[in-house]
Amino acid sequence: MLTQVLPAPLSLLLHSDAQCRALEAGEHQPPLMERAGLALAKLALALQPHARQIHVVCGPGNNGGDGLVAAQLLHAAGRQPRVSLISAGKATPPDAARALIQAREAGVPIEAGWRDEGGSELLIDALLGLGLSRAPEGEIATAIERINAQTSPVLAVDLPSGLSSETGHTPSTAWVRAHDTLSLLTLKPGLFTGQGREAAGRIWFDDLGIAAPADGCSRLTGADVMAAAPAGGHAAHKGSRGDVLVIGGAPGMQGAARLAARASLASGAGRVYLCLLGEADGGADPQRPELMQRTQAQLTDVASWRNQVVVAGCGASTAIAPLLPSLLSQAERLVLDADALNVIAADSPLQNALSERSARRQSTWLTPHPLEAARLLGCSSAEIQANRMAAIEALLKRYRCGVVLKGSGSLVASPGALPSINSSGNAALATPGSGDVLAGWLGGLWAQAPSGADLHALACRAVYWHGAAADSQAAGPLRASDLIERMHSLHPRR
Repeated sequence: MLTQVLPAPLSLLLHSDAQCRALEAGEHQPPLMERAGLALAKLALALQPHARQIHVVCGPGNNGGDGLVAAQLLHAAGRQPRVSLISAGKATPPDAARALIQAREAGVPIEAGWRDEGGSELLIDALLGLGLSRAPEGEIATAIERINAQTSPVLAVDLPSGLSSETGHTPSTAWVRAHDTLSLLTLKPGLFTGQGREAAGRIWFDDLGIAAPADGCSRLTGADVMAAAPAGGHAAHKGSRGDVLVIGGAPGMQGAARLAARASLASGAGRVYLCLLGEADGGADPQRPELMQRTQAQLTDVASWRNQVVVAGCGASTAIAPLLPSLLSQAERLVLDADALNVIAADSPLQNALSERSARRQSTWLTPHPLEAARLLGCSSAEIQANRMAAIEALLKRYRCGVVLKGSGSLVASPGALPSINSSGNAALATPGSGDVLAGWLGGLWAQAPSGADLHALACRAVYWHGAAADSQAAGPLRASDLIERMHSLHPRR
Protein backbone atom coordinates (compact mmCIF):
# COMPACT_ATOMS: atom_id res chain seq x y z
CA MET A 1 0.00 0.00 0.00
CA LEU A 2 1.30 3.44 -0.95
CA THR A 3 1.70 5.98 1.84
CA GLN A 4 3.44 9.30 2.26
CA VAL A 5 5.95 8.88 5.06
CA LEU A 6 6.46 12.43 6.35
CA PRO A 7 5.18 13.93 8.51
CA ALA A 8 5.23 10.63 10.41
CA PRO A 9 2.28 10.20 12.80
CA LEU A 10 3.75 6.94 14.08
CA SER A 11 7.30 5.75 14.66
CA LEU A 12 8.40 3.30 11.96
CA LEU A 13 11.01 0.57 11.67
CA LEU A 14 13.86 1.09 9.24
CA HIS A 15 15.77 -1.79 7.66
CA SER A 16 19.29 -2.41 6.47
CA ASP A 17 20.47 -3.40 3.00
CA ALA A 18 20.95 -6.97 4.18
CA GLN A 19 17.41 -7.18 5.54
CA CYS A 20 15.99 -5.77 2.33
CA ARG A 21 18.01 -8.14 0.14
CA ALA A 22 16.86 -11.07 2.24
CA LEU A 23 13.27 -10.08 1.50
CA GLU A 24 14.05 -9.73 -2.21
CA ALA A 25 15.62 -13.19 -2.31
CA GLY A 26 12.39 -15.03 -1.55
CA GLU A 27 9.95 -16.44 -4.10
CA HIS A 28 7.20 -13.92 -4.83
CA GLN A 29 4.16 -14.11 -7.07
CA PRO A 30 3.68 -11.83 -8.86
CA PRO A 31 7.43 -11.12 -9.07
CA LEU A 32 8.76 -8.18 -7.10
CA MET A 33 9.83 -6.29 -10.20
CA GLU A 34 6.26 -6.35 -11.53
CA ARG A 35 4.94 -5.11 -8.20
CA ALA A 36 7.59 -2.39 -7.98
CA GLY A 37 6.99 -1.20 -11.55
CA LEU A 38 3.25 -1.04 -10.93
CA ALA A 39 3.72 0.95 -7.70
CA LEU A 40 6.06 3.33 -9.52
CA ALA A 41 3.71 3.84 -12.45
CA LYS A 42 0.77 4.52 -10.12
CA LEU A 43 2.72 7.11 -8.15
CA ALA A 44 3.97 8.79 -11.33
CA LEU A 45 0.40 9.14 -12.58
CA ALA A 46 -0.79 10.40 -9.19
CA LEU A 47 1.96 13.00 -8.94
CA GLN A 48 1.74 14.20 -12.54
CA PRO A 49 -1.71 13.17 -13.81
CA HIS A 50 -1.49 15.42 -16.88
CA ALA A 51 2.07 14.54 -17.88
CA ARG A 52 2.41 12.79 -21.21
CA GLN A 53 6.13 13.03 -21.99
CA ILE A 54 7.89 10.93 -19.32
CA HIS A 55 11.62 10.27 -19.40
CA VAL A 56 12.73 7.11 -17.55
CA VAL A 57 16.48 6.88 -16.93
CA CYS A 58 17.36 3.25 -16.19
CA GLY A 59 20.57 1.79 -14.84
CA PRO A 60 21.93 -1.70 -15.48
CA GLY A 61 20.46 -3.39 -12.38
CA ASN A 62 17.09 -4.31 -10.92
CA ASN A 63 16.37 -0.66 -10.15
CA GLY A 64 16.50 -0.06 -13.89
CA GLY A 65 14.24 -3.07 -14.34
CA ASP A 66 11.65 -1.44 -12.06
CA GLY A 67 11.83 1.63 -14.29
CA LEU A 68 11.37 -0.47 -17.45
CA VAL A 69 8.25 -2.16 -16.07
CA ALA A 70 6.86 1.25 -15.11
CA ALA A 71 7.62 2.60 -18.59
CA GLN A 72 5.68 -0.29 -20.16
CA LEU A 73 2.69 0.35 -17.88
CA LEU A 74 2.78 4.10 -18.54
CA HIS A 75 2.86 3.38 -22.26
CA ALA A 76 -0.20 1.13 -21.87
CA ALA A 77 -1.93 3.95 -19.96
CA GLY A 78 -1.63 6.25 -22.98
CA ARG A 79 1.42 8.23 -21.87
CA GLN A 80 4.53 8.68 -24.00
CA PRO A 81 7.47 7.35 -21.98
CA ARG A 82 10.94 7.05 -23.39
CA VAL A 83 13.80 5.18 -21.75
CA SER A 84 17.47 6.10 -21.59
CA LEU A 85 19.37 2.91 -20.80
CA ILE A 86 22.66 3.59 -19.01
CA SER A 87 24.48 0.26 -18.97
CA ALA A 88 27.88 1.50 -17.72
CA GLY A 89 29.34 -1.71 -19.20
CA LYS A 90 27.65 -3.94 -16.61
CA ALA A 91 25.72 -7.15 -17.19
CA THR A 92 21.95 -6.94 -16.77
CA PRO A 93 20.35 -9.27 -14.15
CA PRO A 94 17.82 -11.80 -15.55
CA ASP A 95 14.67 -10.06 -14.27
CA ALA A 96 15.80 -6.67 -15.60
CA ALA A 97 16.79 -8.24 -18.95
CA ARG A 98 13.31 -9.76 -19.22
CA ALA A 99 11.73 -6.37 -18.42
CA LEU A 100 13.83 -4.78 -21.18
CA ILE A 101 12.63 -7.30 -23.75
CA GLN A 102 8.99 -6.85 -22.72
CA ALA A 103 9.24 -3.04 -22.83
CA ARG A 104 10.69 -3.16 -26.34
CA GLU A 105 8.01 -5.58 -27.50
CA ALA A 106 5.37 -3.24 -26.06
CA GLY A 107 6.71 -0.41 -28.22
CA VAL A 108 8.41 1.72 -25.56
CA PRO A 109 11.14 3.85 -27.20
CA ILE A 110 14.46 2.80 -25.67
CA GLU A 111 17.78 4.46 -26.39
CA ALA A 112 21.25 3.29 -25.38
CA GLY A 113 22.82 6.11 -23.42
CA TRP A 114 21.31 9.55 -23.03
CA ARG A 115 20.07 11.51 -26.03
CA ASP A 116 18.78 14.74 -24.53
CA GLU A 117 15.65 15.61 -26.43
CA GLY A 118 14.17 17.78 -23.68
CA GLY A 119 10.47 18.41 -23.25
CA SER A 120 9.76 15.75 -20.63
CA GLU A 121 7.14 16.60 -18.02
CA LEU A 122 8.37 14.02 -15.52
CA LEU A 123 11.75 12.33 -15.14
CA ILE A 124 12.08 9.00 -13.34
CA ASP A 125 15.46 8.19 -11.78
CA ALA A 126 15.88 4.39 -11.92
CA LEU A 127 19.66 4.41 -12.14
CA LEU A 128 21.11 2.87 -8.99
CA GLY A 129 18.77 2.20 -6.08
CA LEU A 130 19.88 0.04 -3.17
CA GLY A 131 23.38 -0.68 -2.03
CA LEU A 132 25.58 2.16 -3.27
CA SER A 133 29.12 0.94 -2.59
CA ARG A 134 31.19 3.75 -4.10
CA ALA A 135 30.87 7.15 -5.70
CA PRO A 136 29.08 7.10 -9.08
CA GLU A 137 31.43 7.49 -12.01
CA GLY A 138 31.53 7.41 -15.80
CA GLU A 139 28.20 7.20 -17.61
CA ILE A 140 26.25 6.95 -14.35
CA ALA A 141 27.77 10.16 -12.94
CA THR A 142 27.13 11.94 -16.24
CA ALA A 143 23.50 10.78 -16.24
CA ILE A 144 23.06 12.09 -12.68
CA GLU A 145 24.39 15.49 -13.72
CA ARG A 146 21.94 15.56 -16.63
CA ILE A 147 19.02 14.55 -14.43
CA ASN A 148 19.77 17.44 -12.09
CA ALA A 149 20.00 19.84 -15.04
CA GLN A 150 16.42 19.11 -16.13
CA THR A 151 13.56 21.45 -15.26
CA SER A 152 10.97 18.68 -14.97
CA PRO A 153 10.07 17.11 -11.60
CA VAL A 154 12.19 14.08 -10.65
CA LEU A 155 10.78 10.88 -9.11
CA ALA A 156 13.45 8.54 -7.72
CA VAL A 157 12.93 4.78 -7.47
CA ASP A 158 13.80 3.36 -4.03
CA LEU A 159 16.59 5.92 -3.44
CA PRO A 160 17.90 8.98 -5.25
CA SER A 161 20.89 7.73 -7.21
CA GLY A 162 24.17 8.49 -5.47
CA LEU A 163 22.72 8.33 -1.94
CA SER A 164 23.76 5.55 0.45
CA SER A 165 20.71 3.68 1.69
CA GLU A 166 22.20 3.01 5.14
CA THR A 167 24.14 6.18 5.93
CA GLY A 168 22.49 9.02 4.02
CA HIS A 169 25.95 9.88 2.72
CA THR A 170 26.63 11.11 -0.80
CA PRO A 171 30.24 10.05 -1.51
CA SER A 172 30.64 12.53 -4.36
CA THR A 173 28.91 15.53 -5.89
CA ALA A 174 27.04 13.15 -8.20
CA TRP A 175 23.70 12.57 -6.48
CA VAL A 176 20.18 13.11 -7.68
CA ARG A 177 18.11 15.92 -6.19
CA ALA A 178 14.66 14.35 -6.40
CA HIS A 179 11.32 16.03 -5.82
CA ASP A 180 9.81 12.70 -4.74
CA THR A 181 11.23 9.30 -3.82
CA LEU A 182 9.35 6.00 -3.69
CA SER A 183 10.96 3.61 -1.20
CA LEU A 184 10.06 0.01 -2.02
CA LEU A 185 9.68 -3.04 0.21
CA THR A 186 11.34 -1.41 3.27
CA LEU A 187 12.17 2.06 4.51
CA LYS A 188 15.88 2.82 4.39
CA PRO A 189 17.72 4.80 7.11
CA GLY A 190 19.68 6.84 4.56
CA LEU A 191 16.52 8.57 3.39
CA PHE A 192 16.12 10.29 6.75
CA THR A 193 19.58 11.40 7.90
CA GLY A 194 22.68 13.05 6.45
CA GLN A 195 21.89 14.23 2.91
CA GLY A 196 18.87 11.95 2.67
CA ARG A 197 16.08 14.43 3.21
CA GLU A 198 17.64 16.94 0.82
CA ALA A 199 18.17 14.31 -1.86
CA ALA A 200 14.82 12.54 -1.54
CA GLY A 201 12.29 15.36 -1.39
CA ARG A 202 8.91 13.97 -0.43
CA ILE A 203 9.24 10.35 0.65
CA TRP A 204 6.67 7.69 -0.27
CA PHE A 205 6.59 4.04 0.71
CA ASP A 206 5.08 0.88 -0.73
CA ASP A 207 5.76 -2.45 0.99
CA LEU A 208 4.65 -4.27 -2.19
CA GLY A 209 2.38 -6.43 -0.06
CA ILE A 210 5.26 -8.09 1.81
CA ALA A 211 5.74 -7.83 5.57
CA ALA A 212 9.16 -6.54 6.58
CA PRO A 213 11.15 -8.12 9.44
CA ALA A 214 10.06 -7.10 12.93
CA ASP A 215 13.67 -6.46 13.94
CA GLY A 216 14.72 -3.37 12.04
CA CYS A 217 18.17 -1.80 12.19
CA SER A 218 16.83 1.51 13.54
CA ARG A 219 13.59 3.38 14.11
CA LEU A 220 12.16 6.57 12.61
CA THR A 221 10.73 8.69 15.44
CA GLY A 222 7.20 9.88 14.77
CA ALA A 223 4.68 12.16 16.45
CA ASP A 224 3.46 9.33 18.69
CA VAL A 225 6.38 10.01 21.04
CA MET A 226 4.65 13.24 22.03
CA ALA A 227 1.72 11.31 23.52
CA ALA A 228 3.87 10.35 26.50
CA ALA A 229 4.90 13.93 27.28
CA PRO A 230 4.63 14.76 30.99
CA ALA A 231 1.36 16.29 32.10
CA GLY A 232 1.11 15.93 35.87
CA GLY A 233 -2.08 15.52 37.80
CA HIS A 234 -4.32 18.20 39.23
CA ALA A 235 -2.38 18.12 42.48
CA ALA A 236 1.04 18.57 40.83
CA HIS A 237 3.27 21.32 42.17
CA LYS A 238 6.73 22.65 41.42
CA GLY A 239 8.31 20.29 43.93
CA SER A 240 6.84 17.30 42.10
CA ARG A 241 8.16 18.36 38.68
CA GLY A 242 11.84 18.03 39.44
CA ASP A 243 14.82 20.39 39.55
CA VAL A 244 17.33 21.38 36.87
CA LEU A 245 20.69 23.09 37.33
CA VAL A 246 22.16 24.75 34.21
CA ILE A 247 25.88 25.52 34.40
CA GLY A 248 27.54 27.53 31.63
CA GLY A 249 27.55 30.98 30.13
CA ALA A 250 31.09 32.25 30.52
CA PRO A 251 31.52 36.03 30.04
CA GLY A 252 30.43 36.97 26.52
CA MET A 253 28.46 33.73 26.03
CA GLN A 254 25.84 33.97 28.75
CA GLY A 255 22.97 33.80 26.28
CA ALA A 256 23.60 30.10 25.64
CA ALA A 257 23.13 29.11 29.29
CA ARG A 258 20.12 31.39 29.65
CA LEU A 259 18.50 29.78 26.63
CA ALA A 260 19.07 26.31 28.09
CA ALA A 261 17.62 27.35 31.44
CA ARG A 262 14.60 29.02 29.85
CA ALA A 263 14.01 25.87 27.81
CA SER A 264 14.09 23.70 30.95
CA LEU A 265 11.56 26.01 32.54
CA ALA A 266 9.30 25.99 29.46
CA SER A 267 9.43 22.18 29.28
CA GLY A 268 7.71 22.04 32.67
CA ALA A 269 10.52 21.49 35.15
CA GLY A 270 9.50 22.62 38.62
CA ARG A 271 12.58 24.57 39.69
CA VAL A 272 15.38 25.68 37.41
CA TYR A 273 18.65 27.06 38.75
CA LEU A 274 21.09 28.99 36.57
CA CYS A 275 24.80 29.25 37.36
CA LEU A 276 26.58 31.65 35.03
CA LEU A 277 30.32 31.12 35.18
CA GLY A 278 32.24 34.21 36.21
CA GLU A 279 29.20 35.92 37.77
CA ALA A 280 29.57 36.54 41.50
CA ASP A 281 25.80 36.77 42.01
CA GLY A 282 24.88 33.84 39.78
CA GLY A 283 23.54 36.05 37.00
CA ALA A 284 19.85 36.86 37.25
CA ASP A 285 17.81 36.64 34.03
CA PRO A 286 15.67 39.79 33.78
CA GLN A 287 13.48 38.23 31.07
CA ARG A 288 12.78 35.13 33.17
CA PRO A 289 12.69 36.09 36.84
CA GLU A 290 11.31 32.60 37.54
CA LEU A 291 14.85 31.28 37.12
CA MET A 292 16.79 30.99 40.37
CA GLN A 293 20.48 31.65 40.64
CA ARG A 294 23.41 29.69 41.95
CA THR A 295 26.93 31.01 42.19
CA GLN A 296 29.96 29.00 41.23
CA ALA A 297 31.03 29.07 44.89
CA GLN A 298 27.77 27.37 45.88
CA LEU A 299 28.62 24.40 43.66
CA THR A 300 31.04 23.22 46.33
CA ASP A 301 27.93 22.10 48.24
CA VAL A 302 27.58 18.90 46.23
CA ALA A 303 24.56 17.70 48.22
CA SER A 304 22.56 20.70 46.95
CA TRP A 305 22.75 19.58 43.31
CA ARG A 306 23.78 15.91 43.21
CA ASN A 307 20.21 14.67 42.65
CA GLN A 308 19.15 17.46 40.29
CA VAL A 309 19.39 17.12 36.53
CA VAL A 310 22.56 19.03 35.64
CA VAL A 311 22.86 20.57 32.17
CA ALA A 312 26.47 21.62 31.70
CA GLY A 313 28.50 23.26 28.96
CA CYS A 314 26.25 25.69 27.08
CA GLY A 315 28.42 28.72 26.31
CA ALA A 316 30.82 27.65 29.04
CA SER A 317 34.15 27.99 27.20
CA THR A 318 37.07 26.46 29.12
CA ALA A 319 35.66 27.90 32.36
CA ILE A 320 33.76 24.63 32.77
CA ALA A 321 36.98 22.60 33.01
CA PRO A 322 37.58 22.94 36.79
CA LEU A 323 34.00 21.85 37.49
CA LEU A 324 33.91 18.76 35.30
CA PRO A 325 35.71 16.32 37.63
CA SER A 326 33.13 16.98 40.34
CA LEU A 327 30.19 16.90 37.94
CA LEU A 328 31.33 13.65 36.36
CA SER A 329 31.88 11.95 39.70
CA GLN A 330 28.88 13.30 41.62
CA ALA A 331 25.93 14.21 39.36
CA GLU A 332 23.36 11.43 39.22
CA ARG A 333 21.78 12.79 36.02
CA LEU A 334 23.94 14.78 33.64
CA VAL A 335 23.40 16.38 30.22
CA LEU A 336 26.69 17.43 28.60
CA ASP A 337 26.65 19.84 25.69
CA ALA A 338 28.87 22.23 23.75
CA ASP A 339 32.01 23.32 25.63
CA ALA A 340 31.70 20.56 28.23
CA LEU A 341 32.12 18.12 25.35
CA ASN A 342 35.02 20.09 23.87
CA VAL A 343 36.89 20.14 27.17
CA ILE A 344 36.32 16.42 27.71
CA ALA A 345 37.47 15.66 24.16
CA ALA A 346 40.83 17.26 24.91
CA ASP A 347 41.37 15.55 28.28
CA SER A 348 41.91 11.78 28.56
CA PRO A 349 41.26 11.58 32.34
CA LEU A 350 37.93 13.36 31.86
CA GLN A 351 37.06 10.96 29.03
CA ASN A 352 37.74 8.04 31.35
CA ALA A 353 35.70 9.67 34.11
CA LEU A 354 32.78 10.03 31.71
CA SER A 355 32.92 6.39 30.60
CA GLU A 356 33.10 5.20 34.23
CA ARG A 357 29.81 6.83 35.22
CA SER A 358 27.66 3.98 33.92
CA ALA A 359 29.35 1.48 36.26
CA ARG A 360 28.10 3.62 39.16
CA ARG A 361 24.60 3.71 37.63
CA GLN A 362 24.90 7.42 36.99
CA SER A 363 23.01 8.46 33.86
CA THR A 364 24.48 10.71 31.16
CA TRP A 365 23.37 12.18 27.86
CA LEU A 366 25.72 13.79 25.36
CA THR A 367 24.26 16.18 22.77
CA PRO A 368 27.04 16.88 20.23
CA HIS A 369 26.81 18.39 16.79
CA PRO A 370 29.05 16.71 14.16
CA LEU A 371 32.17 18.75 14.95
CA GLU A 372 31.86 18.08 18.69
CA ALA A 373 31.31 14.39 17.95
CA ALA A 374 34.44 14.40 15.79
CA ARG A 375 36.47 15.86 18.65
CA LEU A 376 35.16 13.21 21.03
CA LEU A 377 36.18 10.46 18.60
CA GLY A 378 39.40 12.00 17.37
CA CYS A 379 38.38 12.24 13.73
CA SER A 380 37.02 14.84 11.29
CA SER A 381 33.45 16.08 11.02
CA ALA A 382 33.46 14.83 7.41
CA GLU A 383 34.09 11.31 8.73
CA ILE A 384 31.18 11.71 11.17
CA GLN A 385 28.83 12.80 8.38
CA ALA A 386 30.01 10.00 6.08
CA ASN A 387 28.45 7.46 8.45
CA ARG A 388 26.42 9.11 11.18
CA MET A 389 25.04 5.83 12.52
CA ALA A 390 28.52 4.33 12.88
CA ALA A 391 29.66 7.53 14.60
CA ILE A 392 26.91 7.48 17.22
CA GLU A 393 27.53 3.80 17.85
CA ALA A 394 31.23 4.57 18.39
CA LEU A 395 30.32 7.33 20.86
CA LEU A 396 27.98 4.95 22.65
CA LYS A 397 30.66 2.28 22.91
CA ARG A 398 33.42 4.69 23.97
CA TYR A 399 31.50 6.67 26.59
CA ARG A 400 28.80 4.17 27.67
CA CYS A 401 25.98 6.69 27.80
CA GLY A 402 23.10 8.09 25.80
CA VAL A 403 23.95 10.23 22.78
CA VAL A 404 22.00 12.66 20.61
CA LEU A 405 23.94 13.36 17.40
CA LYS A 406 22.40 16.54 16.04
CA GLY A 407 21.97 17.41 12.38
CA SER A 408 19.58 16.66 9.55
CA GLY A 409 17.86 13.54 10.84
CA SER A 410 19.25 13.77 14.39
CA LEU A 411 20.19 10.37 15.81
CA VAL A 412 19.46 9.06 19.31
CA ALA A 413 21.33 6.07 20.72
CA SER A 414 21.57 4.60 24.20
CA PRO A 415 22.69 1.29 25.73
CA GLY A 416 20.32 -1.57 24.96
CA ALA A 417 17.97 0.43 22.70
CA LEU A 418 17.42 0.40 18.95
CA PRO A 419 18.95 3.60 17.48
CA SER A 420 16.43 6.22 16.39
CA ILE A 421 16.37 8.78 13.59
CA ASN A 422 14.28 11.87 14.18
CA SER A 423 11.71 12.69 11.51
CA SER A 424 10.84 16.26 12.52
CA GLY A 425 12.63 19.56 11.94
CA ASN A 426 14.29 21.42 9.10
CA ALA A 427 16.99 23.98 8.33
CA ALA A 428 15.08 26.67 10.25
CA LEU A 429 16.88 25.21 13.30
CA ALA A 430 20.30 26.09 11.87
CA THR A 431 20.54 29.11 14.16
CA PRO A 432 22.73 30.08 17.12
CA GLY A 433 21.36 28.71 20.37
CA SER A 434 19.02 26.05 19.02
CA GLY A 435 21.28 23.31 20.38
CA ASP A 436 21.31 24.97 23.80
CA VAL A 437 17.51 24.92 23.75
CA LEU A 438 17.53 21.19 23.02
CA ALA A 439 19.94 20.46 25.88
CA GLY A 440 17.80 22.44 28.29
CA TRP A 441 14.56 20.87 27.08
CA LEU A 442 16.01 17.39 27.47
CA GLY A 443 17.10 18.27 31.00
CA GLY A 444 13.67 19.63 31.82
CA LEU A 445 11.82 16.55 30.58
CA TRP A 446 14.25 14.33 32.44
CA ALA A 447 13.64 16.21 35.69
CA GLN A 448 9.91 15.47 35.39
CA ALA A 449 10.33 11.79 34.49
CA PRO A 450 9.46 9.20 37.14
CA SER A 451 12.12 6.85 38.47
CA GLY A 452 12.75 4.02 36.02
CA ALA A 453 11.48 5.97 33.00
CA ASP A 454 12.61 4.91 29.54
CA LEU A 455 15.37 7.47 28.95
CA HIS A 456 15.80 6.57 25.29
CA ALA A 457 12.14 7.34 24.67
CA LEU A 458 12.50 10.54 26.68
CA ALA A 459 15.43 11.71 24.54
CA CYS A 460 13.53 10.85 21.35
CA ARG A 461 10.62 12.93 22.66
CA ALA A 462 12.84 15.93 23.36
CA VAL A 463 14.45 15.75 19.91
CA TYR A 464 11.12 15.30 18.09
CA TRP A 465 9.54 18.18 20.07
CA HIS A 466 12.48 20.41 19.16
CA GLY A 467 12.10 19.62 15.46
CA ALA A 468 8.31 19.85 15.46
CA ALA A 469 8.56 23.47 16.57
CA ALA A 470 10.42 24.26 13.35
CA ASP A 471 8.02 22.41 11.07
CA SER A 472 5.53 25.27 11.26
CA GLN A 473 8.15 27.88 10.29
CA ALA A 474 6.96 29.30 6.98
CA ALA A 475 10.31 30.77 5.93
CA GLY A 476 13.62 31.95 7.29
CA PRO A 477 15.45 30.96 10.46
CA LEU A 478 13.73 30.18 13.75
CA ARG A 479 15.54 32.23 16.39
CA ALA A 480 16.35 30.31 19.55
CA SER A 481 14.32 32.52 21.88
CA ASP A 482 11.30 32.10 19.62
CA LEU A 483 12.00 28.36 19.40
CA ILE A 484 11.44 28.03 23.14
CA GLU A 485 8.05 29.71 22.93
CA ARG A 486 7.10 27.61 19.90
CA MET A 487 8.03 24.44 21.80
CA HIS A 488 6.07 25.64 24.84
CA SER A 489 2.97 26.01 22.64
CA LEU A 490 3.23 22.36 21.60
CA HIS A 491 2.63 20.91 25.07
CA PRO A 492 0.02 18.17 24.55
CA ARG A 493 -3.44 19.08 25.77
CA ARG A 494 -5.08 16.77 28.29
